Amino acid sequence: MKKFVKYSLWAVAGVVAVAVAGVAYLAATFNPNDYKAQLIQLVKDKQQRTLKLDGDIKLVFFPSIGVNLGSVSLSEFQGDQEFAAVDSARVSLALLPLLSKQIVVDEVVVSGLKAGLVKFKNGKSNIDDLMSTGASKGEGESQDKDKSQGVQFKFDIASVLVEKATLSYRDEATGAKYAVKDLKLQTGRIANGVPARIDFTALIQASQPKLDIATQMRATLTFDLEQQLYQVQGLDLQARGAALDISNLVVQASGDVSAKLATQEFTARKLAVSVTGVKGKDNFDARLDVSSLNMAKDKFSGDKLTLNAKLDGALGKIVAALSLHDLSGNAQLFKSRELALELDIKQPEQAFKVKLTSPVSGNFEQQQFNLSDLKVAVNASGDKLPNKSVSSEMQGSVQIDGVRQSVQASLAGGLLQSQVKARVAVKNFTRPAIRFDVDVDQFDADLYLSKEAAGAAPKPATAEQPLDFSALKELNLEGGLRIGTLKIANVKAAQLRIGVKAHNGLVNVSPLSANLYQGSVSGSLSINAQATPSIAIKQTMSGINIAPLLKDIADLDMLEGKGDVSLNLSAQGNTVSAIKKDLSGDMALNLADGAIKGINLTKLISGAQSLGKGSSKQTMGVSKEEKTEFSEFKASFKVKNGVAHNEDLSVKAQLLRMAGKGDIDIGNDSINYATKATLYKSPDGQGGSVTVPVHLSGPFSDLKYTIDYGAMVADIAKQKIDAKKEQIKTQVQDQLKNKLKGLFK
Repeated sequence: MKKFVKYSLWAVAGVVAVAVAGVAYLAATFNPNDYKAQLIQLVKDKQQRTLKLDGDIKLVFFPSIGVNLGSVSLSEFQGDQEFAAVDSARVSLALLPLLSKQIVVDEVVVSGLKAGLVKFKNGKSNIDDLMSTGASKGEGESQDKDKSQGVQFKFDIASVLVEKATLSYRDEATGAKYAVKDLKLQTGRIANGVPARIDFTALIQASQPKLDIATQMRATLTFDLEQQLYQVQGLDLQARGAALDISNLVVQASGDVSAKLATQEFTARKLAVSVTGVKGKDNFDARLDVSSLNMAKDKFSGDKLTLNAKLDGALGKIVAALSLHDLSGNAQLFKSRELALELDIKQPEQAFKVKLTSPVSGNFEQQQFNLSDLKVAVNASGDKLPNKSVSSEMQGSVQIDGVRQSVQASLAGGLLQSQVKARVAVKNFTRPAIRFDVDVDQFDADLYLSKEAAGAAPKPATAEQPLDFSALKELNLEGGLRIGTLKIANVKAAQLRIGVKAHNGLVNVSPLSANLYQGSVSGSLSINAQATPSIAIKQTMSGINIAPLLKDIADLDMLEGKGDVSLNLSAQGNTVSAIKKDLSGDMALNLADGAIKGINLTKLISGAQSLGKGSSKQTMGVSKEEKTEFSEFKASFKVKNGVAHNEDLSVKAQLLRMAGKGDIDIGNDSINYATKATLYKSPDGQGGSVTVPVHLSGPFSDLKYTIDYGAMVADIAKQKIDAKKEQIKTQVQDQLKNKLKGLFK
């Protein structure tokens, strides 16, 4: 027995010695670089691509067997343009497993990899030849041959290092471009059932959608190919850059996830994802936390899912929190004990807290979900509010049908200080068609507007921003809104009725009616946002108090009275000032029992007469204490390019008559208007009169009256001369009559 063992050991030693001697001889005599030309020609013949081997090919036999490559490149199919290139590469196989006919990759190192994939307009790609049937068949034959010879491939790689890699993809049909630059991948041992540490960094860029993100990921990966199990533990993902229209984007993710594809099982533990960035001028911050979630084919369960979001924008700071508690269900039925959504909106002068709660049930297969007992609680706080706080609650239900892409909602109850009944329906989630019907008993918007919005002193002038009607271009909206009483910017309206139809950038508001300015208004408003925005308004106002109307429409405070007003105006433009300067159409006023504010013509003319003013003109500003009262005021205007022109002004008072013509430049907020004011000595016109030209001009904010006293004096002198002439004529006629009488005696 001892001799047998002894001889056996000598035999093994002999075999090893022969093998080592063979390897040593092969290393000393075989040079793979001598076969470069044959290899290049083989690739040219078989693949019709040009292979370049600029660096040396080195074989390594101990402690691992492998190959080191220098610079290598491969051209496009039937062309000289470079398809892929590598600065250097090294692949080695573990030596000992080869003795048992197993292939174990010991190490893979690739540096400076560059590859560009192109999808042509005809649907083919620049790698179709490499993926052809012939190649697949050859690979299959090779694998069959390996199996027949008993060689097995064991998926076991000691380490992988890929650095300085650039991969690109271009779709010529859509023009989309994608690129992964500065890619670095470093791993520990990768083998079945063995946890492998992964370290990955890259710069990801794309044109559709627009991306420019630097990504870094660290995690431990464990997989089992036979059971199709994949686990990621200790995930640490960070991404920074820009995506779509979001700048300063920062994405972070951590936690443990696993997937078993064979049984369609998915689990997540302590998964946290946070996103921050800037969209336009608004900052946002969102975070998703999943304590535990289990999904397996037709069943799922979980403890708690929470979504928190913050948005700093035009409405102030908005903080939102969405929670789902005690999740359970299967592929068909889904149930959560409670869904809770909280919103916290903070503005400089107000704060709003909104809490939405409801049990949720649904059917995943049919994509139907029901919020059967929805409650919306709203709390508003601010110094302007009654008792500095307002609380309210609405109740209702919401049904969602994902297959039909529809949402039905019905809510009723208190909202802030209002009682509201609302029904809303939405169809087609990609281009929503919205239908609504809303009743509100009363609403005071000024309680919730900032001082600036409610009419405070404006901020220093800045460059005018264009109107943004882009949201209207995709809007599909129809419905009705009714408000019992409304107050906004100190304007009060009652019995407001609004009907809205909006389709493809065309918005029609009809009817648009209300009781306001102590009268009533009815008409329509239309907006066309398809190209250059245009607006058209038709309104008939009856019994309107003109003073607040002019103040709200044109910031003009110069006229009082009640009566009828008609507007038929249209304009287009990208800014408010452009629209004002493009206004065209007509307007008309018919007022009674009012006053022209800022001047008392009766007082000025009477005073000028008694003082015997000379031949001069006097310009004066408006006075808030003075006014010229009238019993009737009529005027019609033709509006063109923002200028309202009038030719038929007629103003009547007990002792005063006015006529005039001129322009109101709405586009430039100014007036240039000439009138003649005639003051009578008696209501019936007996006893004479005096006429004074009055010119009103200047910007709305600094109007000036110019009174031509010289013309008034000339008118008085003319009247005296005419009266003297009439007196002399009467005397001559009387003398002539007397002489004629004497002749016939």
